[in-house]
Amino acid sequence: MAHASPWRSVQARGAPPFEVVFFDMDGTLTDRISSWEWVHRRWGVDNTSSWEAFQRGDIDDLEFMRRDIALWRKAGLQNVEEVRRALDDIPLVPGARELVDALHACGTHTIIVTGGLDILAERVCRELGIRAHVGNGLATDGHGHLLEDGVLRVPVRDKGQPVKRLLAELGISQAKAAAIGNSAGDVPMFRACGFGVAFDPVDDEVRRAADVVIEEKDLRRAIPHLAR
Repeated sequence: MAHASPWRSVQARGAPPFEVVFFDMDGTLTDRISSWEWVHRRWGVDNTSSWEAFQRGDIDDLEFMRRDIALWRKAGLQNVEEVRRALDDIPLVPGARELVDALHACGTHTIIVTGGLDILAERVCRELGIRAHVGNGLATDGHGHLLEDGVLRVPVRDKGQPVKRLLAELGISQAKAAAIGNSAGDVPMFRACGFGVAFDPVDDEVRRAADVVIEEKDLRRAIPHLAR
């Protein structure tokens, strides 16, 4: 019996070569669904109540971040370096380096846009050679101690906002931009670009919004669709 194809293609709005590819990070470049959740688990924190409040629309992104950080501090997590060391253990997804290298060989810009932690995005950029990143941060004092607030740069439900801003800054048209992500939160990023790849998707919403769906957790599968 023939194996089913690990990707599905529909009529695309754009095609390679692209001038820029935007990457989701958590669950796409890194093999964990959430960098925030990774820290929660390390310090035995349960943020279910604040997550449910956010889902209901009772709190906004900043308040959600503030509550998560408060839980960390209550659990004894006080310094940003402790967060950095915990995030160092998160592995990359297979094929990440090969995909990024293939894009750079085509002259394509690569940028991470994530609702995850910018500390991890910095590490991923350094390891893979990705050119830039935009992620959410942690406010600290002059000694690295965590303050109450987070630094919001990427709204969880509107990743299209920073993508549009970056396209304007780079002078790149929507048609020459592509994005790759794994969840419904990446759909606005797809819509801001000319092409979207759902990679190892976690929900049907991102499947429906994508031009290509890759079910296998191997980023090399995306090379034919994003690089030329």
